[in-house]
Amino acid sequence: MKRPENLAFRLGTGLFGLVLIVIVAAIGVELFRQSSLSIQKFGFDFWRTQVWDPVAGEFGALPFIWGTLYSSILALLLSTPIALGIAVFISELCPARLKTALVFLTELLAAIPSIVYGLWGIFVLVPAVRSLELSLPPALKALPFFSGPPFGVGMLSAALILAVMVVPFTSSVAREVLKAVPVAQREGAYALGATRLEAIWAALYYARTGIIGAVMLGFGRALGETMAVTMVIGNNAKISLSLLAPQHTMAAVLANEFTEADTDLYLNALIEIGLVLFVMTLIINGLSRLLIWSMAQSAKSAPEPAVVPAAESAA
Repeated sequence: MKRPENLAFRLGTGLFGLVLIVIVAAIGVELFRQSSLSIQKFGFDFWRTQVWDPVAGEFGALPFIWGTLYSSILALLLSTPIALGIAVFISELCPARLKTALVFLTELLAAIPSIVYGLWGIFVLVPAVRSLELSLPPALKALPFFSGPPFGVGMLSAALILAVMVVPFTSSVAREVLKAVPVAQREGAYALGATRLEAIWAALYYARTGIIGAVMLGFGRALGETMAVTMVIGNNAKISLSLLAPQHTMAAVLANEFTEADTDLYLNALIEIGLVLFVMTLIINGLSRLLIWSMAQSAKSAPEPAVVPAAESAA
């Protein structure tokens, strides 16, 4: 029989978990309710059309969806190797006298406000990117990924600043995951004659589920970033493969145009963009949890290595 205090504790903690579900559901319901006029008029065309014309009352979110996913995926590709390298160095290779300072600096990067990153992007990153774009050879400029005039503001600047902002989040979580790897994993690798590099690879493989979670946390951070991206991406609602082209994101269009919405349809369309971003975040988080679950299940179902009796091995 369960004690009353244990039952009360379980019910209390379960209530806190239920509150989180209610909050997420309430956010989704309110976004849907406030964007009902846009949903009724445009339906799924809102997701797949490219025209964003407040004067004509035509609204399509595809350029913003494209810009959000494009910039976030590029940032993920740039930041993940750097973040994992930082995590591995601090947890496995860093001298003790430097570890505290590096951990502090990594966490400090995560605490810097977005607007400060944006100012740094305008005054430092954008001129550097413009110089890089001007120095590109004609052969590269002929490719779709590098076509267009070298403005400096554009997708490349947005991806770079997002990568810088994502690195501390991914590296901090990955570092804690690596710290949680049992010492026996590394000792077992050394006992089998592994080098230090091979032992680190064994620890990374053991912690792969948590590392995937750290990467997806960084991805979610990149999806919702607003001010820094708004200041360097160029804010042009056009779909382009070019890294040099100014583009737009969902969070940026909300920051730029929400206070300018002068009609109910315009305001509802902007709120529906928030709903689209909310749904995308839920989908991506759900897919990441499914990936982590499938990796955990495959690890559990892996066959155990056969144990050879001592007499047989001696023979």
